[in-house]
Amino acid sequence: MSSNHSSSVHTSAPQTAPYGSWTSPVTADLLTAGNVRLSDARLFDGNAYWLESRPAEKGRSVLVECDLSDPENLRVRDLIPAPLSVRSKAHEYGGGAYTVADGVVYFVLAADQRIYRMALDGQTPEPLTPAGAYHYADLQLDRQRNRLICVLEDTSDPEAEPVARLIAIGLQDRDEHDGTFQYTVLAEGADFYASPGLSPDGKQLSFLQWHHPNMPWDATELMLAELDENGTVQASQQIAGGTGESVFQPQWSPAGDLYYVSDKNNWWNIYWTGSDTPIWDKDAEFATPQWVFGMSTYGFLDRDTLFCTFTQNGRWQLANIDLKRGEHRLLEHPGCDFESIRCAQNRALFIGSSATDFPAVYLYSSESGQFRTVASSSSIPVNRECFSPAQSITFEKNGRAVHGFYYPPHNPGYRGAPDEKPPLIVFGHGGPTGATSAGLNLKVQYWTSRGFGILDVNYSGSTGYGRAYRDRLENNWGILDVEDVCAGAEYLVEQGLADPNRLLIKGGSAGGYTVLAALTFHNTFSAGASHYGIGDLTTLAQDTHKFESRYLDKLVGPWPETETIYRQRSPINHIEQLDCPVIFFQGMEDKVVPPSQAETMVQALRERGIPVAYITFAEEGHGFRSASSIEMALEGELEFYSRIFRFPLPQPGPGIEIDNLEGEH
Repeated sequence: MSSNHSSSVHTSAPQTAPYGSWTSPVTADLLTAGNVRLSDARLFDGNAYWLESRPAEKGRSVLVECDLSDPENLRVRDLIPAPLSVRSKAHEYGGGAYTVADGVVYFVLAADQRIYRMALDGQTPEPLTPAGAYHYADLQLDRQRNRLICVLEDTSDPEAEPVARLIAIGLQDRDEHDGTFQYTVLAEGADFYASPGLSPDGKQLSFLQWHHPNMPWDATELMLAELDENGTVQASQQIAGGTGESVFQPQWSPAGDLYYVSDKNNWWNIYWTGSDTPIWDKDAEFATPQWVFGMSTYGFLDRDTLFCTFTQNGRWQLANIDLKRGEHRLLEHPGCDFESIRCAQNRALFIGSSATDFPAVYLYSSESGQFRTVASSSSIPVNRECFSPAQSITFEKNGRAVHGFYYPPHNPGYRGAPDEKPPLIVFGHGGPTGATSAGLNLKVQYWTSRGFGILDVNYSGSTGYGRAYRDRLENNWGILDVEDVCAGAEYLVEQGLADPNRLLIKGGSAGGYTVLAALTFHNTFSAGASHYGIGDLTTLAQDTHKFESRYLDKLVGPWPETETIYRQRSPINHIEQLDCPVIFFQGMEDKVVPPSQAETMVQALRERGIPVAYITFAEEGHGFRSASSIEMALEGELEFYSRIFRFPLPQPGPGIEIDNLEGEH
């Protein structure tokens, strides 16, 4: 094993070296070699399942099973053979791409987006749905009627917007032509569907639906359908949600009661359909924005006990709620970021991370009250002493409080010169309806262990701080988020924690737009990095996928009625105001933010003589999955900063090309 990945404790005296030049054990390949991204943890028939996105296998998403029958000898295995990958393209972001029942796994194959089934003993997968321009998500087996319920996104008409339906695929009678199974429609007419759930007796079906121009965190409707013995919908009615209310994760309890999360009191709290009062009335969020299918923040350990996670002041916690007594108890776990909660038979499975622990799959037993680690996202030990834990900070901009996490530069082997302030990189998260957390993130530690300070901002519009905080960005994207990231950097300068002449900003997707807008419309930052970021809002409004096609109506204004505002807020239209170096990273198969956005910005900077670098990845989409891409993005960005600000690197960078950079030594 490489010495760069050593877990030994550093004992020698730290040496003084320029910030940014420190040798770090958190190398770019550490983020990929032996590391995976965990998601969509599930409990089925007594065993645990989850997905692993593996950079070392070009981002292949692998379904993994853990046999829990022997607690002392957990047996883990891959279910889907290489090179097959499990991933849905529904809404472009996917999720909810598999389910397991009665010894059979049903999954969406990334390559052709068809649903397949395969016996858990490893037989050849067989297709259930026909080939074509169809996407599926939120798979759930209706055992009673031997059918698969799921969301269908029909993209077969290239001239029209994709059509969403809630369907049931019968698993008995094959089509005589292609051997696949036919489906019946359970719900249609809304623009979007998600979260289908059968009542324990199979007589009712709950689901979410919403309509343009709303996103699921703006307004969703909780629907309840009555089913006959054959599973045909007899009647359907809205029972919660609507204008100005976001409903998340409807779920049936073992007792047959329907629960859901709603933000009707400003906070995403948990309700059951028999009461207008939250089961725990708390100024905290028990939900996250529904960017993907299959998200879950709570589950039922038994008929009377609910296991959940919630976030307060930017940090997630775990708790049990006694549904009979209305009592709640916090659970002690070192983590501060939790997701993918699934429960069954007195056990809970979830993914969690702490400030110094890699994301891992955990199993909780309500009988013992104990947690155990089932699988970790990293197999390579790293000395925790090199990690810089998040520090919660709050600062003000124009009278509004803004939240974030500050990570000071830290490496036990180094210190900066007494007369030098560290460079600061401000992170802008994607979304923009999203949030950053305090959980261990090697993409943060990569920088702090080299001598950079990091400010990860939950700017106005972020989730986790109530609906009013989230709604701040309505009609204000490109204004408040940009003001907030600039104010955060200036705040840390005032605190003496950052060099005012080396303030940097980076972000991906919507965060990339915040980067470009901050660099164009403000003078706070000296350089920036845009990862598949947005330079032209008008292009985004006209050239994006259905899920986000009306997103900007709320963030900017209705299109095309407010086209003037779109042009005013698009950095590409004000390129004469952008006069600092920028590096762009772009996937050439990106359907969310097409490459033309970056290319237009890059060309304009080249023509104006501003230092600019453009790094492309031929086989990447919106976000980078393969090891080589992730490593190049990190090492290329570090090299860019080192050449712009003239600090040495302990090892040569990848040798990126920077246009218009003069006077290099």
